[in-house]
Amino acid sequence: MSKAIALSNIATKKELIVTLFCAVDSSDWNLLAKCFDKNIIYERPGYQPFIGLDKLLKFYQYERIIASGQHHLEHIVIDKNHGACWGQFIGIHKNGSQISERFADVYSFDNDMFKTRRSYFFKPGV
Repeated sequence: MSKAIALSNIATKKELIVTLFCAVDSSDWNLLAKCFDKNIIYERPGYQPFIGLDKLLKFYQYERIIASGQHHLEHIVIDKNHGACWGQFIGIHKNGSQISERFADVYSFDNDMFKTRRSYFFKPGV
């Protein structure tokens, strides 16, 4: 693979990550669906893994505790078919309270789509 093709693949994957958060923040479920493999596995603290695009979309449309807000990405890194990003989410909970939460995500990619996603949040733990 030439260096130009490799850099193009990196840019495509970074753009996919940005698109994911733009889709979530704007509640654009059609755009969100285009980001994920139909057999996506999404792991998120506090939930059983979401396996399959239908379960992922159901979560975002009906189960997510966030009413609105925006992700602010600090950095994105890509290494072949894996990637990560981190930043801060600022928004409103469905109960009306303010949310300000740091997060990190890790991904695997297949055919320029997310094959897996795992989210981490910076809350006190065990």
